[in-house]
Amino acid sequence: MYFAALLARTEDGWKASDTELDDVETLSDLADLARESSPDEDTVLVLIEQEDAWFGVVRVDGEDDPRIYVSDAAAAARSSYGEILLTDELLGRDPDDGDDLDALDLDGTEDGESDEDEAEDGDGTAGSADAVPHGPVGDVQILDDLGVSEKELRLMSTEAVTEIAESLGASETLEAVR
Repeated sequence: MYFAALLARTEDGWKASDTELDDVETLSDLADLARESSPDEDTVLVLIEQEDAWFGVVRVDGEDDPRIYVSDAAAAARSSYGEILLTDELLGRDPDDGDDLDALDLDGTEDGESDEDEAEDGDGTAGSADAVPHGPVGDVQILDDLGVSEKELRLMSTEAVTEIAESLGASETLEAVR
């Protein structure tokens, strides 16, 4: 089960609204949704949690690029909402890997021969460029200036959305839309 909410900071405190992510297909769509919820270009947090598995925070400050934190990338990768947050940039991937024929290294190994130097990681085991790490990824300082330290964020449980709202003084506001 998923829960997603928007918390927009206003002059009067935090304003919460639950949100449907059915029409959101990309991080850009999610950032646009967040920006629409705050006409004054205030800070907006998109909080997403999947019960007992992972949570994510997307922070949008005006027209700046969204900042993202995901508590467990491997768990999030198995969900459609998590896939929205796990961008190539967040995972340290080159978005053009495998998409550009001009970039291919045609050294004779394309005929089925293996190039063991490229297929092995530094520890001698075969690795995958598409592997998603277990554990947190993203901007661990995403909420520092709002009173939630990196350490606190990393220690949050699967009830993180509630814990974040409590830290921001917005738990009643969030519970009203839950």
